Parts: sequence; structure tokens; C-alpha cells
Amino acid sequence: MKSDLSNHINIGKETEIKLIQVGIDSFEKLKAIGSKQAFIRLQTIDPGACLSLLYGLDGAVNGIRWNELSPERKQALQQFYKMTRIQ
Repeated sequence: MKSDLSNHINIGKETEIKLIQVGIDSFEKLKAIGSKQAFIRLQTIDPGACLSLLYGLDGAVNGIRWNELSPERKQALQQFYKMTRIQ
């Protein structure tokens, strides 16, 4: 399936494939769902989904590189990651 996801910042081909597998096949859908819900979906097919992936998704949704997320945003995402981690 064709997608525009990998045309956006922080989203490579592998992430694009996984997003499509969980029903997120366009950037508009990713933005509508949000980085946190997209990450939860990705965890269902990739239990090893890491914090860096969450940062990347959040940066993509906000149109910035993941390493430009504010320290406060990174801290909030870290807390979310710890709460949703699949053991």
C-alpha cells in the first residue's frame, strides 16, 4: 500500500511499514490518532517498541526532529512509556 508517512520527519521505511500494519496508513491518520495512541498500537505488533520510537512519532506529529522535543515533553513521554510498557 502506498503511504506518505516516510515523507515526513522521523519516519523511516521500517516505521512506515509497521504503522500501516496497525491501520495508520497516512500522515493525516497519524496526526489524528496522535503519537501516544500510535505507539500503543505499535506495541501490539512490536513488544520491543522503544522510547526513541515514541520520541520520533511525537516529533513527526509536531513537525520537528525528535531531538528537538523540549525536556518537559521528553519527560512526559518517558512517564507515558513507563506506564505502557509491555512486560
